[in-house]
Amino acid sequence: MNKVYNTQELIEIVAAERQACLKGKRLKLDVAVSGNPVIDQLITTEGLQKFTAYQDFKASIHEYQRQNQVSGIVWKDLTVKGKTLNYPEVDSHLIALDQDLEILTAAKQSMLEFWDGITAEMDLYLSVSNGRLHEKINTLDVERIAHRTEWASFLKWENSNFLELILQMGWGKPEEAAYKRGRPHSGSEFIHAVNPGNYPIG
Repeated sequence: MNKVYNTQELIEIVAAERQACLKGKRLKLDVAVSGNPVIDQLITTEGLQKFTAYQDFKASIHEYQRQNQVSGIVWKDLTVKGKTLNYPEVDSHLIALDQDLEILTAAKQSMLEFWDGITAEMDLYLSVSNGRLHEKINTLDVERIAHRTEWASFLKWENSNFLELILQMGWGKPEEAAYKRGRPHSGSEFIHAVNPGNYPIG
C-alpha cells in the first residue's frame, strides 16, 4: 500500500517545489506571454513559465488532498497582550476539505471572544478597496460581519511601539476567499485593530 502524505509533509513538498520554480528549475515551457504588448513588457516569458509550473503543481497537490482526504488545517498560536489562543487555519498552499470547514466553523466563536477581549480598547478599521483603504468601524459593525460569515483567521504585526491585529472573517472556501477572487461563493472581510491614534499598515 502506498504511503499517504500528511498535512505537514504536503506543506514541505509544496514549499520545496515553490523554491524550485522560483529558481527556474521547473518551467512550463508551452506557456508564452499574452501577445498584449502592455502586459508582455511587465511579465517575462520565463516568469510566466515559473508561475504556471508552480500553479499546476499546487493544483495536483490539491487533487491529492481530495483523493486521500488530507486536511489542509494547521494549528497556530496567537499571543497578544500576554494572552494566547490556539486556533485552526488552512495553510496558504493547501485547500480546505469539507471536514476542515466544519473545524473552522466550530472554532469561530472562541476566536471572536479572544478578539473581543484583546481589542476592547483599540480602534477598529474595515479594509475597503482591496485593502488599500481603511474605514473606521465599531464593535457593532464587527458583530454584523461576524453574523454573516462562517470562519475566521488572524494576522499580527507587532514591534516595540506598534501593534496591529487583523481579523479575517470569511465564507465559502478559504483558498478562494482572499483578494475577492472567489466572490460571491467565497470571500472575506478584513478588520484591523490598532492602538488609539494609530492607522493600519497591514
